[in-house]
Amino acid sequence: MREVTPTRSTAIELADERKLMRQGYEFLDEKRMLLATEMLAQLKIYQQRADELIAATKQAAAALATAVERHGLDQLQLYPKPPAPGLPPPKRSLFLGLVMLSAGKPPQPGEAAQAIDPSPEAKACRAVFETLLWASADLGLRAGNLNRLAREYRRTERRARALEKVLLPEVQQTIKMIDEQLDMMEREEAVRTRWSGAVGAAT
Repeated sequence: MREVTPTRSTAIELADERKLMRQGYEFLDEKRMLLATEMLAQLKIYQQRADELIAATKQAAAALATAVERHGLDQLQLYPKPPAPGLPPPKRSLFLGLVMLSAGKPPQPGEAAQAIDPSPEAKACRAVFETLLWASADLGLRAGNLNRLAREYRRTERRARALEKVLLPEVQQTIKMIDEQLDMMEREEAVRTRWSGAVGAAT
């Protein structure tokens, strides 16, 4: 409990402080709920993207096996490759001041030099691995979103709990102590006044 001078003005100041603390707690509690809701939404998207990445990985493995069967491993390694696909800058949005990122749309496959023995199997293999690269980048960005949301949630939770469990009870207890001391002082003053009146009347 903080040490204060038991006066009416101090009690009023503490009451105003308690009101502000309650408003702050309500704001933090609402923010905490919004963060939790957004985390669930982002987690759902993350799980969808993770499933898509697993499916893309299986598809890439199957396409690679088909291309190797068509060309052989040695010839496939010599197959002309396109320029490395340049992923576009991540899409940015804000949620409660936090940056949310996503990979946007998959990039268009680049043009490679003409192969000596072109085949749809090799072309499909190249395309599915480019999609796999985009899916991996998007999943990483979504994981970053979840980390930022979780970090902000923990920070908000600590502040809300500090107000609810420590600061507000401390102020409430201090106000109660001041009120009790002021009531005691008023009773003592009333007793002194009556005593002085009684003594004056007797003399």
